[in-house]
Amino acid sequence: MNPCTLRLRPVCLVPAVFLALNLSATDISYQQSVENWRKGYQASLTSDTGWLTVSGLFWLREGANHFGSDPSNEIALPASAPAHAGVFEFHAGKTTARIEPGVVVTMNGQPVQTAELRPDNPSDRLVLGDLTLYVHASGNRLGIRMKDKNSSLRKQFSGLHWFPIDESYRAAARYVPYDAAKQLDSQNVLGDPIKLAIVGYLSFKLRGQGFRLEVEQNKDGGFFVVFRDLTAGKETYPASRFIDTPPPKDVAGVKTVDLDFNEAYNPPCAYNPYTTCPLPLPGNRMKIAVPAGEKIYKEHTH
Repeated sequence: MNPCTLRLRPVCLVPAVFLALNLSATDISYQQSVENWRKGYQASLTSDTGWLTVSGLFWLREGANHFGSDPSNEIALPASAPAHAGVFEFHAGKTTARIEPGVVVTMNGQPVQTAELRPDNPSDRLVLGDLTLYVHASGNRLGIRMKDKNSSLRKQFSGLHWFPIDESYRAAARYVPYDAAKQLDSQNVLGDPIKLAIVGYLSFKLRGQGFRLEVEQNKDGGFFVVFRDLTAGKETYPASRFIDTPPPKDVAGVKTVDLDFNEAYNPPCAYNPYTTCPLPLPGNRMKIAVPAGEKIYKEHTH
């Protein structure tokens, strides 16, 4: 395991570039930890299960939706798949997969011939060779999302681009929880209506200005932030950027969170047209430029 964990920020091996900048040991530790986080993020993005493997989104029609590599199928798969692999029966919001005899499809490691697939359920995923198929909900619409380990997006990935690390874009934010999570109306990049479960907000100062960002909760107890700033559409992705925070700490009765814009990253939609990312709530559209974190992704830019 890499000793330079993302949030503990211990002192690690000191790169010559940091020495040349005459940084203190604390500065070096912080700089190195952000660099490690960025490398880990890119490794996750380009992995066998990363967002670059998403290679298709097919909206389900009421009735039979056949899938396979033959162009006559409603859901056309890559040439590596059987010509006629099966059918997704879609009735009144319920999806049932029926696999053609002789076609090997697994779910949770076990061969299946028939299976009901619940939307975005990690257990309900069909594996066909290097392909993974599952039901995805975008607002009120349901479709079949396809992931392909050999997708062209993954093969042609040209690398991420980042602003220089600047600790002035790291804030100690106060977390203010709501009595109960608020189900707020929003939409995704496709214009589909979605609900966001907002558990509270972060209050902080950045470059002398006060801000407030609404947050959702991650499984680890930290927070998920969807925001936009005045660099959007110029230096950063137009729709939004994301930040994940660690869980809050209680300091003298006040819950505080490390909010680091140097670890702001693009939504999957910045790299992949088959994804359905949330847009920021109106209050999370910051009226300040935040030149920190990930820049806009430009294919084939080196």
